[in-house]
Amino acid sequence: MDTLDAIRKRRSVRQFRSGDVPRQDLETIVDAGRLAPTGYNRQPWDFIVVTEKSTISNFNIIYAWLETVPALIVVVMDKSSDWWVEDGAAAIENMLLAATALGYGSCWVEGDAMPYEENIKSLLGIPSDRHVMAVIPVGIPGEVPKPPKKSLQKVLHWEKY
Repeated sequence: MDTLDAIRKRRSVRQFRSGDVPRQDLETIVDAGRLAPTGYNRQPWDFIVVTEKSTISNFNIIYAWLETVPALIVVVMDKSSDWWVEDGAAAIENMLLAATALGYGSCWVEGDAMPYEENIKSLLGIPSDRHVMAVIPVGIPGEVPKPPKKSLQKVLHWEKY
């Protein structure tokens, strides 16, 4: 699938069918995140791939449906970089698009995960000076939502607002 097709098809998937995601595909997805643009090439990220069912089941504190996914990618950021938010967002979007291009569903889980950051850090051995920016479930989509998007004509302005 080419990049523009992946952009057009990417949706936030919250229902998954059974079936594992091969390690090579997970590495390809994380590699897409690693290759994202980053301010001054700081690369203030680490990525933790979780596939162990007993560990994944602990993520039901965020959403019950998370314990049904075959894999999670936890995005860990070093906030000492001035651009950690932008860098992390770029890495996450790259991974979401890579997952779509490989035929998987994914979802950017961020704000609702933050009350559980200390739980996640403890569970995964994340250093206290790092920040859990997002949890990305990856799997075979059970349902792909089709929310309406604004038309290009509604959001595109030429020369002035």
